[in-house]
Amino acid sequence: MLKGKIAIVTGSTSGIGLGIARELARLRANLVLNGFGDAGEIEAVRSGIEREHGVSVVYNGADMSKEEAVRGLIATTIERFGRLDILVNNAGIQFTAPVEEFPPAKWNAIIDINLSAAFHGIAAAVPQMKKQRWGRIVNIASAHGLVASTHKAAYVAAKHGLVGLTKVVGLETAGSGVTCNAVCPGWVLTPLVEKQINDIASQKGISHEEAAKDLLAEKQPSSDFVSPAQLGGTVAFLCSAAADQITGTTISVDGGWTAQ
Repeated sequence: MLKGKIAIVTGSTSGIGLGIARELARLRANLVLNGFGDAGEIEAVRSGIEREHGVSVVYNGADMSKEEAVRGLIATTIERFGRLDILVNNAGIQFTAPVEEFPPAKWNAIIDINLSAAFHGIAAAVPQMKKQRWGRIVNIASAHGLVASTHKAAYVAAKHGLVGLTKVVGLETAGSGVTCNAVCPGWVLTPLVEKQINDIASQKGISHEEAAKDLLAEKQPSSDFVSPAQLGGTVAFLCSAAADQITGTTISVDGGWTAQ
């Protein structure tokens, strides 16, 4: 379906981003992976996807907290491949604390990576996509882009901002062949969430399985995690012809979290 398309997925060396990257590669898109991690492990992932799906996969270690690096990622991709078709803004970090105790440095870092990076990437990508008369921008927001939780001032603010940015870009690119949408996942079983489950288990003296149920019961009525592969499928749908008239909106993949 996406044969010959060029896709950037930020924060794609693990977790949600890697799940999305794998699904786009399965549909024959060429990939630019981005993120931090062990160089050997990243190379194993890169070459593995390339070999398995017969697509071109390159790695760019651009630091998503820096404006010049984000815009440079877009520019070098266009320079290398001659086009850019799909931009998935997925890179994100988290920190929790009550608002009066929230460290300003953590606030700034979360806003920079979770929100400003998407702005800089989109601003740099839109001219090329408009020129091609085809482009798909998918912002990985969160259930926290639509509702709030305590102790997550920066994350909730950034994700709400990302949903707002999605609406503006959807309006500004309407009719140009470019669409911009946000995907809002609930709890996804990633290394970050695994750590939270382990913390709950040790704090309460319960099993890993019981701790996972506790975590889900608080927010997610389905009592099951969203998988990175399911989010990859959602992104792939937004890149399909069926989604040509879907723009400026959000798709919740949250097991009923925001229906409550």
